Amino acid sequence: VAAGDYLKEKRKEEIFFNRQKKAHYMNGMFHGYDMDRTMLRIGAMNMMTHGVDNPFIEYRDSLSDQNPDKEKYSLILANPPFKGSLDYDTVSADLLKVCKTKKTELLFLALFLRILKIGGRCACIVPDGVLFGSSTAHKAIRKEIIENNRLEAVISMPSGVFKPYAGVSTGVLIFTKTGHGGTDNVWFYDMQADGFSLDDKRTEIKENDIPDIIARFHNLDGEKDRERTEQSFFVPKKEIIDNDYDLSINKYKKTVYEAVEYPSTAEIMTDLHELQMKISAGLEELEGLL
Repeated sequence: VAAGDYLKEKRKEEIFFNRQKKAHYMNGMFHGYDMDRTMLRIGAMNMMTHGVDNPFIEYRDSLSDQNPDKEKYSLILANPPFKGSLDYDTVSADLLKVCKTKKTELLFLALFLRILKIGGRCACIVPDGVLFGSSTAHKAIRKEIIENNRLEAVISMPSGVFKPYAGVSTGVLIFTKTGHGGTDNVWFYDMQADGFSLDDKRTEIKENDIPDIIARFHNLDGEKDRERTEQSFFVPKKEIIDNDYDLSINKYKKTVYEAVEYPSTAEIMTDLHELQMKISAGLEELEGLL
């Protein structure tokens, strides 16, 4: 729905004044699968009430052999299930070849790589563990994205952006399917605020890094000289490989420590004696008043 509203706002004349593009928008642009029939009905109704006449929403297990989609989509915007676990026999063999795991967050990344067209792009929200997990499956999916496709950006988000539903720290992976590599330098951004407080109330606040993220992502040439101490910077592919394909921003960000000079012990003792003398003088004055 959000993607559809964005296109209505930004591409209205291009899409809705062209019969072929409008038909694609109404019938073939948006796809969705679910194994809960109630959710299917809600999803379809939600799309139709927002102006999409015939969304393709179908009863299907996305990770199983029920889903034959391959090299079909040009754009994927996703927030896949976190911390789910499946049996191997319910998962498509194609996905297990990429990374043999039961974890849904890793299997969905493998699925996105399979169903994207060559040149297709994906922006996917993942739990932090995907970025730095040390298991064979975690490393395998990161290696697949970095070595065989083009990883463009890793945006680290603070824990709390999904409260009150979940407090887990998350990140956004942005990559392009190439099938033959292409990763050169990966852009990292350390997001501190999204315009809302990070507690359960999620009240609106002034601090918001999202406009800055969008502006900088659309002008990556201006990011090349940024230092590792700043909020965003580039990391070369070789350095990521040397760090076992770790995509945690804390692995590469440098922290500036300010030197703090403390007074000597003699100065502190002098101050304490002066303070004690003032207290004694105050007590004597108080006794005189009594």
